Amino acid sequence: MDYKEALDYISKSHKFGMRLGLDNIKKLLELLGNPQEKLKIIHVAGTNGKGSTCSFISTILKEFDYKVGLYTSPFLEVFNERIRINNENISDKDIGRIVSIIKEKIEIMVDKGFDYPTEFEIVTAMAFYYYFENNVDFVVLEVGLGGKYDATNVINKSEVSVITPISIDHINVLGNTISKIASEKAGIIKENSTVFIYNQSDEAKNVIKKVCDDKNSKFFEVLFDDIKIKHSDINYQEFDYKNYKNLKINLIGEHQIKNSILAINVVEFILSKYNKKIDEDKLKLGLLNTKWAGRIEKIKENPLFIIDGAHNEDGAKSLSKVLDKNFKNKNLTLLLGMLEDKEIDKVLEILIPYFNKVVTTNVSNPRTISCDDLKEKISNYVKEVYSIDNLEEALNFTLKKSDKDDIIISCGSLYLIGEIRRLSNKI
Repeated sequence: MDYKEALDYISKSHKFGMRLGLDNIKKLLELLGNPQEKLKIIHVAGTNGKGSTCSFISTILKEFDYKVGLYTSPFLEVFNERIRINNENISDKDIGRIVSIIKEKIEIMVDKGFDYPTEFEIVTAMAFYYYFENNVDFVVLEVGLGGKYDATNVINKSEVSVITPISIDHINVLGNTISKIASEKAGIIKENSTVFIYNQSDEAKNVIKKVCDDKNSKFFEVLFDDIKIKHSDINYQEFDYKNYKNLKINLIGEHQIKNSILAINVVEFILSKYNKKIDEDKLKLGLLNTKWAGRIEKIKENPLFIIDGAHNEDGAKSLSKVLDKNFKNKNLTLLLGMLEDKEIDKVLEILIPYFNKVVTTNVSNPRTISCDDLKEKISNYVKEVYSIDNLEEALNFTLKKSDKDDIIISCGSLYLIGEIRRLSNKI
């Protein structure tokens, strides 16, 4: 297959929907020679901050001269972003080649009576195969949804399990309480393993700790008492942590400092496991070089335009802290599109009070809430609200309505900000 044929093949598997369970991915990987069993995996679950934390871990390890695979989802601009080695996307040619191999194995599976794999199962199998072929030292593996029954949890062991902040999301699949969701996330924990968690609610922490106890696994909670923030604006942040001085990151928001500290603790553990000392210069370079698109990312000046993936309560709270810190007494316009199965009312309650004007639009996803319905909800909070179903038209309208000293924020869905990022070249 060529690249386009491969992507068409993958997207057609979307009609088979989402299926929680590991039987299919196990069979597919067995037919591929079980590449996942030959990889050293850092497995990362959580509701918010997974991608940023994965990127910090991957980039720091790269600076320590390791060859690191990074598997994340969804992508913002091109599919290839989901599968990377040392921050380089998988090539179009490799995608076509590997999907051709996987297609042959799927035909064997289906002939034997197995269900057709889902889109996520196919992409996860691709990633494992590609990383094994390239003999990577480590794979930083982001869970797609939940943990226990996620296709990435087909692995039998991991170097370390990492759990980022847990909040309410995907309640139709994972449950409607923090305890239930934490239980699903904790499903990635293996017997006699090591687990690092981001400091979070007792409700989530207690569930994870119990799973660690039941599985005889070491539990480390990363606390944030030893942070001294020296500088923080929309360009960069500088801070001290324990004995590390003058650490800098280009990701914005206090939550990103905390994500980077979680990553530092994980990297310290990995290096000590392989008897490698921390080189502070390499650590600093890894932090500084970490990028994670679409998370409080500045894409334009005059007017200042920032995109962010906030789509649930915790994400909205993190964004609100950035707005409080950097944009008081400014005219703020929100360009918003959301999926109807998200915590829409909670997100609106947190964010809308910051904005003078709001433009609602549709997200290119069947689960989008209509821009008119979103406008109706927001009209309870803000007088000046506009709904424009076409995103490019909504974007142009938002820019025309804003003066050069205004601030534009777009959030609500990673699908939305991915499209805006693609369109930003035309702005």
